[in-house]
Amino acid sequence: MSKKELDKNKDLTNSNAPDELVTIEEETEKEEKPASGFRKKLKYGSMFYIAIALVVAIVVVMNIMVTVIGKRSPIKIDLTPDDRYELSAESVDAVKNIEKDVDITVTAKRDYFDALASYWRGQTGYDTPFELIPELLDKYSVYAKQGKGSIDVKYVDMDVDPDIINQYKKYYNGDIERGSIIVSSGERVSVISSTDVMNMITPDQYTAQTTGEYKFKFTGESTITSAITNVCDAHPVKTAFAMTMNGASLFDAQSYGSAVNAFENELLAKNGYECSDIDIATDEIKPEDYDMVVVFAPSVDFSEDIIKKLSDFLYNGGKYDRNVIYVPDVSKTNLPNIEAFLADWNIKVENEIICDAKYNIGAPYIVALKVDDSEAVGTLPNEKLPIVSPYTRALTELSKNNGNIVKSLISSYDEAYTVSPTDMNEVISEQVTKTAVMLSQKQTSEDFNVYTSSVLVMGSPDIMDSRIIMQNTTYNNANVIISALNQIAGKENGAVILEKSLQYSAIAPSTGQAKVIQIIVVWVIPFIIAAIGVMVLLRRRNK
Repeated sequence: MSKKELDKNKDLTNSNAPDELVTIEEETEKEEKPASGFRKKLKYGSMFYIAIALVVAIVVVMNIMVTVIGKRSPIKIDLTPDDRYELSAESVDAVKNIEKDVDITVTAKRDYFDALASYWRGQTGYDTPFELIPELLDKYSVYAKQGKGSIDVKYVDMDVDPDIINQYKKYYNGDIERGSIIVSSGERVSVISSTDVMNMITPDQYTAQTTGEYKFKFTGESTITSAITNVCDAHPVKTAFAMTMNGASLFDAQSYGSAVNAFENELLAKNGYECSDIDIATDEIKPEDYDMVVVFAPSVDFSEDIIKKLSDFLYNGGKYDRNVIYVPDVSKTNLPNIEAFLADWNIKVENEIICDAKYNIGAPYIVALKVDDSEAVGTLPNEKLPIVSPYTRALTELSKNNGNIVKSLISSYDEAYTVSPTDMNEVISEQVTKTAVMLSQKQTSEDFNVYTSSVLVMGSPDIMDSRIIMQNTTYNNANVIISALNQIAGKENGAVILEKSLQYSAIAPSTGQAKVIQIIVVWVIPFIIAAIGVMVLLRRRNK
């Protein structure tokens, strides 16, 4: 039988099949199709839920990782042109090197700084970025975890929880107000007052007047970093500042008030020196009470009793280990008792002013200086920056066979010359190198230990003028002076933190705006993306 005939018979057989058989086959086909569709849906449904589970697991793991990393290093990126939300390298190194646990307590809620910004906006019409203070406090906490110590930051409401504040009052005698920042480690407490907190950000009037550009000066980082390092310093250098003599000002306040304040408060106090103001005639200067005495630009000579008081302080009952810093008044040239005291230490303050026609800053009497003894000065962050000194008395070493060790720390360049302090046109010497900062030391030894007392003389009060000290990215004065003093006092190098210049045009969202941005980025956008993904999966699943 041919193939064609077989196919014909097959068709006839099927056409003649009973209706019941056809119905059964159709029912069977109908039952097989749903079973196949169910397996398909089960397959895609399982994949859908597995995908959701994987996404959730990845999100959870990433959040855990970000949390862990965020505790060890900052994950916020500062995109502002002035780096206002980032700590300087000096502050980072300082907090990494602390070996103690530090508590920072802000006596107000975090949104207090938003209120400060609103207040100053109403007063000045400008947006003052106080929100950067809590942001930087967060950075301190993060960087400290990379060292051996820790910094814990908390915000408390004094009205709700006054007991938290009372625990500091047994170690701190001053007032603690709302809006203060308390920095403590054990029994050592430093309080940044609410006024000082508000003054951390001030308009830069000098820049506005000279360039017409409105900027802010931010000194908060140097203040906070100094408070942290100070409370962690187990042996701060106790310094007596001779401010008065028999109740009258020791120095010409109109001429040198700014320099005295910058030296005491901006340089020493912020680098771990505990400064106290004294009357050099009436107050005792006991070696057990002070490590260092500062005599700044006295306008009158000292009595023999005061000279003996200084000498006894340095001798320290034969134990030495004490220091005196002396800065002469530029115009006072007849102080015989002080001159005799310095002569005993092989130092003479000449009646000459150092000038330099080549190495100067704008005028011959504002000379640029160089370091003579790098070992005595110590390591500087940037050795290329100039040291600037206006109206500087020249210093000379006196040759005496008394065993004193005398060093020139800072001097002029070879092209310098000197003039009379009363007539700047009267040239005294030409083409000469003159010392501007000189150190003299007396030593004694006991049981293989060497003890040293030092007298450091700086030829110009204006070498510490605030306009020079604070510009420590332009001039090296602050770094050189504090490094030299640290070497003398046996203190580890402190961190000289410069003030920041904040540009008004910088993008700086408030805390409220930052929270809205955070919610949108962290929650809203991911939720929308996830919802779109779910809708796509559901559509594919139902096809």
